Amino acid sequence: MIITLKEIAVRDLVNGYEDNSNTNGGVLGFGKLLDIRPPYQREFIYKEKQREGVLTTIKNDFPLNVMYWSVRDNGTFEIIDGQQRTISICQYIMGDFSIDGKYFHNLQNNEKDQILNYKLMVYMCEGTDSERLNWFRVINISGEKLTDQELRNAVYSGTWLTDVKRYFSRTQGPVQQLGSDYLTGSSIRQDYLETTLNWISEGHIEKYMGLNQHEPNGNEIWLYFQSVINWVKVVFPKYRKEMKGIQWGFLYNKFKSKQFNSTVLEDEVTKLMMDDDVTNKKGIYEYVLTRNDKHLSIRTFTESQKREVYERQGGICPVCKQTFSIEEMEGDHITPWSKGGKTNINNCQMLCKEDNRRKSSI
Repeated sequence: MIITLKEIAVRDLVNGYEDNSNTNGGVLGFGKLLDIRPPYQREFIYKEKQREGVLTTIKNDFPLNVMYWSVRDNGTFEIIDGQQRTISICQYIMGDFSIDGKYFHNLQNNEKDQILNYKLMVYMCEGTDSERLNWFRVINISGEKLTDQELRNAVYSGTWLTDVKRYFSRTQGPVQQLGSDYLTGSSIRQDYLETTLNWISEGHIEKYMGLNQHEPNGNEIWLYFQSVINWVKVVFPKYRKEMKGIQWGFLYNKFKSKQFNSTVLEDEVTKLMMDDDVTNKKGIYEYVLTRNDKHLSIRTFTESQKREVYERQGGICPVCKQTFSIEEMEGDHITPWSKGGKTNINNCQMLCKEDNRRKSSI
């Protein structure tokens, strides 16, 4: 990997500046070779004092924090860190706002030249995808940090990502409208995209993005997301707030070909929602599909309940008839929860750890 520190004059930075973000054309500068707002960047807007602070720093010839650009394979550049400072500078030069009542065109020529000749310090990075990704993670240590998915977007930007963002990365975009009730996080912070990528790739996000980076569109992942959400709505037609944030894609991948009776499932979900022993209500949906009761976090016996039962048994395990200390025993449901047994003192027995482990494995 090659990292080079260069001085970029403000006049060169603003050369060819154009903001076509309203028409999805992006924001360009540096002779239109610099992508100022690449697909992974958040569209945060500096407050008035922040952008004035940038220009005041430049006017006083004070050093501005170093910026980071990535060198693309085709010789163009994209900003990794410094988007807001760059846009503030360009907007001021273009006359979009004034400072102390003066626009750039109101300044004296020597004042204009001082700003235009100011040198920005820019680190430029070029290398393989994995090298750049590691580098981005290292420098992403201050300010408004990029998320893991935003860092991936920085590495695997291209035609595929641009198209995918139309669906996954817009407020009130197609993914948010279709599936926000089932997803956690934010579309603009790339959470929806990261979740779906994790599903479709079975956890191999970077491999999937690398394989698809130069594909002309993101039809596959958009159709996949629609399939997941529509499957959920068919299998579990009654929506509950507990359905938000479940890893639905992994369940879809595993069970999409299996036939379920939605009415029977709904009856079971309703019953489990009312069961006080089920402490993880969100896990009910995974349980009725997988039949693994670990998802339910069944309520355990309290220490006082176990102590009372231990004293009642005289420390004797009812299975092996041996005597143990309370630390050597565990609370056990006499009638298993799966067969209707409740987590109360009348359904509790203390077993030695070996017998309890043996019973659990049956």
